Amino acid sequence: MNREAAEDCVEKAVKYLAEGKIEKAEKLLNKSISLHPTTRAEELLSKIKRGAYTENVSSGNTSDDGVRQRGTAKGSAPKAESGTEAEYTPEQLEAVKRIKKCKDYYEVLGVSKDATDSDIKKAYKKLALQLHPDKNHAPGAVEAFKAIGNAVAILTDAEKRKSYDLFGADEHHQPTTRRTRYQYDQYSRGFETEFTAEELFNMFFGAEIPTHHVYTRQRRFHRAEQQQYREPQSGFAAFINLLPIILLIALSMMSSFFISDPIYSLTPSQKFSVARKTNQLKIPYYVKDNFHSEYQGSVVRLEASVEEDYLNNLKHSCYRERNYKDTMLMKARNFGDRELYHKAQNINTPSCDKLQSLHN
Repeated sequence: MNREAAEDCVEKAVKYLAEGKIEKAEKLLNKSISLHPTTRAEELLSKIKRGAYTENVSSGNTSDDGVRQRGTAKGSAPKAESGTEAEYTPEQLEAVKRIKKCKDYYEVLGVSKDATDSDIKKAYKKLALQLHPDKNHAPGAVEAFKAIGNAVAILTDAEKRKSYDLFGADEHHQPTTRRTRYQYDQYSRGFETEFTAEELFNMFFGAEIPTHHVYTRQRRFHRAEQQQYREPQSGFAAFINLLPIILLIALSMMSSFFISDPIYSLTPSQKFSVARKTNQLKIPYYVKDNFHSEYQGSVVRLEASVEEDYLNNLKHSCYRERNYKDTMLMKARNFGDRELYHKAQNINTPSCDKLQSLHN
């Protein structure tokens, strides 16, 4: 994968920097960024361009062929690689590696499967401070930060947590030989919620920790894609691109001449003005004035179709109402706002109530 090749290039570049081979290191860093941009590669390349490293500088003696020989000052340990060892600590690297080995969201946060929301949030806060890419420059820190954000977003949402406990992350769809890498990609990929990892971090910590480069890579990709779409096209090429849309519009206009009006409507209108109710659930529906002469089919089957449409509409409305209520509850919990939480608890879900009454 490009990401792995890019990380290999960065590691080799770090070794060349330690040996004072700046030109080779710069080439490898440029290659790494072209394969898969990372914050670490960009920062190292920036330091090279600022002149933070010098060619063939060593901490000890240098042999004739220019390769550095590590020496020891009087009573001191060997010096660290210039400008690289201070980038991250062994503990920070170990934290990133631990996330990479995790098999599920609970293990990512280091909590048990019966952990409460409070336990999950405490675990997230501890890891977020340790893994935030503005503080942790170890390779893979950005992906690890996204992974813990994804985990807390799923496990603090009752519906999503229930679904995750039932179905997991669909790891069985991936080949066995790629399982470990897939698991890590799965946990660190983009959110399927209304919050990004950075927004979620700010919800927990506010503006306590300034952030500035967590998602520069994603923004660069979006800009590149936009530029591609903005490239000028010839008139004929533009026509070819629009041809499917033109055909689709033409077909839809032609088909409208052959489609007859529906037999009923769930809402009254000038055309559907005669009110009726289904025999079983007493669902109101509306038909035309000539319903009895025009419709020759089974009324029982028709009313079964009416009730099915009505219940489906009710389910969709109920889902939207619950989703909005859950979102407001989550925001209130994360901000610690009791008043907002009570307001969210009192949000009505009339479609859900109606659906429940029909099932009863």
